[in-house]
Amino acid sequence: MVRRDRLRRMREWWVQVGLLVVPLLAAYLHIPPPQLSPALHSWKSSGKFFTYKGLRIFYQDSVGVVGSPEIVVLLHGFPTSSYDWYKIWEGLTLRFHRVIALDFLGFGFSDKPRPHHYSIFEQASIVEALLRHLGLQSRRINLLSHDYGDTVAQELLYRFKQNRSGRLTIKSLCLSNGGIFPETHRPLLLQKLLKDGGMLSPILTRLMNFFVFSRGLTPVFGPYTRPSESELWDMWAGIRNNDGNLVIDSLLQYINQRKKFRRRWVGALASVSIPIHFIYGPLDPVNPYPEFLELYRKTLPRSTVSILDDHISHYPQLEDPMGFLNAYMGFINSF
Repeated sequence: MVRRDRLRRMREWWVQVGLLVVPLLAAYLHIPPPQLSPALHSWKSSGKFFTYKGLRIFYQDSVGVVGSPEIVVLLHGFPTSSYDWYKIWEGLTLRFHRVIALDFLGFGFSDKPRPHHYSIFEQASIVEALLRHLGLQSRRINLLSHDYGDTVAQELLYRFKQNRSGRLTIKSLCLSNGGIFPETHRPLLLQKLLKDGGMLSPILTRLMNFFVFSRGLTPVFGPYTRPSESELWDMWAGIRNNDGNLVIDSLLQYINQRKKFRRRWVGALASVSIPIHFIYGPLDPVNPYPEFLELYRKTLPRSTVSILDDHISHYPQLEDPMGFLNAYMGFINSF
């Protein structure tokens, strides 16, 4: 009798816990995305959208130096957006006639369909479609990329090497802190869990919040160059826009794609004759020094490299915008 009474009380306790937890969890899962800061709202307002196969893609297109034929296209990293380039944007407009950046599909203000098979190949096709939309498909393009964008640039470079009609004509390529070699790439623990979590991944993406995101991203910045809380909120707002946190696990399949297509993408870098440069934040835990740099120089001996200060890490364009911009200008003005 005592045992039966104890079991009854335990069942009642769990029912009460469930009645409390279920509405709290439901409310948590329906927390609206954060409001855009004035700066991020201004970035969105000054941009435009074009349609790719029924999907809206956000982009920025600024006219800079009058009379210059030079065009630069910026390709952002994971998990952020074209807003990563805002600190060097004005400096680029003083050198280039057109400065163009987009939010890849699944990122920033672009559409984030689900379910969807996100791939580097599709992102490269979106870049090509954007330049056709802008009437620039026949112009020579300078590519400046970071992280995830490095791999998209590699695919664009492969297509350029094949000399197929309708592909970009690439004048130069500058990469930065991207995992272009799968063997030296060290993804974060959260990335591994989301990428290979199976049935657990959709649950993790729904439970992800600003606290988890900020604690996961901050370690890839240098100790003296970490983003402020407001800057982290801007990044998180871009991810939460259009429920982007729910597609992170799908986007992360690019890591597996890098392994599968290593020969294609690393081979493209090694076989073209255009100027190639790499801007490197050496404190990067994702592409660690010296392993990454040694392999890069061995594989691409003709490429030039700029190594920023010792404390600069995975986001060099945000951590050291002047150093990054000076390194890029030095490269662009060298040919």
